[in-house]
Amino acid sequence: MPTILTFGDSNTHGTQPMHSRPSDLPRFERRWPVVMGEALGWDVIEEGLPGRTFASPDPEMGPHMDGRIGLFIALESHGPIDAMTIMLGTNDLKAHFEAAPEEIAQACAFHLDVALSEEMQMRHGGFEPFLILPPRPYATGCLAEFYAGAEDKAQATLDAMRAEAEARDVAVFDANTVISVSDVDGVHFSEEVHDTLGKAVADFIRSEIVED
Repeated sequence: MPTILTFGDSNTHGTQPMHSRPSDLPRFERRWPVVMGEALGWDVIEEGLPGRTFASPDPEMGPHMDGRIGLFIALESHGPIDAMTIMLGTNDLKAHFEAAPEEIAQACAFHLDVALSEEMQMRHGGFEPFLILPPRPYATGCLAEFYAGAEDKAQATLDAMRAEAEARDVAVFDANTVISVSDVDGVHFSEEVHDTLGKAVADFIRSEIVED
């Protein structure tokens, strides 16, 4: 049975939309990686960390939010894997990082380069990385302060990320084509959205593997 690693942030972890902060709500049991794994009939290794960024240590949440650290840990502690999804970039749009779309895309490129590196490919006997462009966040609810201005640069960020992936011949799935974030906090997914995304990503991966 093939194995897929899902590397991401709170929306891979399954964090519920937040009415207040901090939230004590449990994560969804049927989060999108679980739904995807069922649809594919694959084993799933979940690596979703709330707050994770592509490349920014968070002054509030800690230095381990820097995805570059977590990526090496995930790829060297699990395996062998046959495929990997990367869905990050939402937290990088937080106002206090002041990150430009090009900077976020360059950090995305670093992740793709690590996944495609000879060292990591050999370690797992070869695997296919896939980039998932996350739904555009916007400032509302209890997270409004954190995401002030995010909506204005979200699309440019996604476009730049796509360009980096396509330059490396990495297949891209734009989650915005099938889902959107919750109106509750402008960042997280409802349970229904997790179900929709999981099935859509499964279809995407299945089609990419057939094409290959």
